Amino acid sequence: MMYRLRHETRFTYAVPVRFSRCNLRLKPIAWSGQSLLDHSLSVEPGGEISWARADAALANVSRLLVTEAVRELTIVSEATVAVDRPIPMPSPADLTVAQVRDLARQSRDIDAVSPAAYLFPSPMISLDAEIADWCAPSLADDRGILDAAIDLARRIQTEFDYITDATKTETPPLEAFRARHGVCQDFAQIMIAGLRAHSLPAAYVSGYIRTYPPPGEERLVGADATHAWVLVWTGPDSGWVGVDPTNGIWMASDHIVLAIGRDYSEIAPVDGIFLGHGAQSMTVSVDVAPLLDAPLLDASVLPN
Repeated sequence: MMYRLRHETRFTYAVPVRFSRCNLRLKPIAWSGQSLLDHSLSVEPGGEISWARADAALANVSRLLVTEAVRELTIVSEATVAVDRPIPMPSPADLTVAQVRDLARQSRDIDAVSPAAYLFPSPMISLDAEIADWCAPSLADDRGILDAAIDLARRIQTEFDYITDATKTETPPLEAFRARHGVCQDFAQIMIAGLRAHSLPAAYVSGYIRTYPPPGEERLVGADATHAWVLVWTGPDSGWVGVDPTNGIWMASDHIVLAIGRDYSEIAPVDGIFLGHGAQSMTVSVDVAPLLDAPLLDASVLPN
């Protein structure tokens, strides 16, 4: 599939803001199964944009500096992405949970996709015993790693309620876990907490998912949203595989990877500071529009 993405973030300030600096992670990264064909970034009424290297995360980071007084700031990212990603199929030949755990512990790799980088607690994801115990039935030592991952994702999708605005960006995974409700960020971070508590490498993915309108209705432009899901390390040969606990499905051709990190705090699409006083509001509009079937991409192997 080919998708045209439009991601608009609008800040409105109660009084003019004379200085603001933002980190923008709005350009989709290169990742197995997807190809970025074009990308543009615009800011109104204007600002200075410079590209920067991500720290401890797989993200395309740009810096926005605004030094003129503004009451409103609009950031628009547009991209065309081709996606050709097969659905993973669990197999008796898959490494077991115990084997993956042992290989992850033995890894001495320290690059951005190293399993060792995603084994430990991160700023927004602690390792809680309650979550670990609840996840344990899915993560038996002798179970194939792919079978274990999709089983855990489907349990989260089945047993937790998706409720918009039920949680906040900073809500800890344990709070959402105990409430048994939340949004995609909560479900991804609960799954990651459980996997890491069992010494299985798990990463947080920020991106987009193709949504389908109700039968007989047209899709609404701008009504889509950013999405979050999980990457599970499945061993040195098959590498990282995506699974979506909000929907209980694999990451496939409906998913577009924007950035990958240890948790949301590393790869928020927009963050930063402003100097001023008074209230601030932010609205986000996302459109994921399928264009046409894309040419087949090279069947590259997932990074290990």
